Amino acid sequence: MNVVELERKLIAGARAHQPSDSVPYAFEKRVMAQLQNLPHFDDVALWAGALWRGAAACLTVVLLISAVTFFAASRNSSAVNPTGDLAQAFENTMLASVDQDTDYSR
Repeated sequence: MNVVELERKLIAGARAHQPSDSVPYAFEKRVMAQLQNLPHFDDVALWAGALWRGAAACLTVVLLISAVTFFAASRNSSAVNPTGDLAQAFENTMLASVDQDTDYSR
């Protein structure tokens, strides 16, 4: 179907039928009442839904990374840290640069 031809026919038909000059009683009040009854767009609900979906996605990523880290650390704990004490290994790592700068000659 030719859209341009259809548009031309519709416009010609609308021009041939002239609307009346009379407007029904209280027409504008009825229109405004119908507009007030329409549901309002709630910005807060939209943001809240998006934030909750984001929080769920972040929680899923954190749990996945935690599980991978836990299982990888338990599998390789004997190779990385023979004692298995993570706190001691962390402290040794953090204080390694301090131990290098200390002058033990005194």
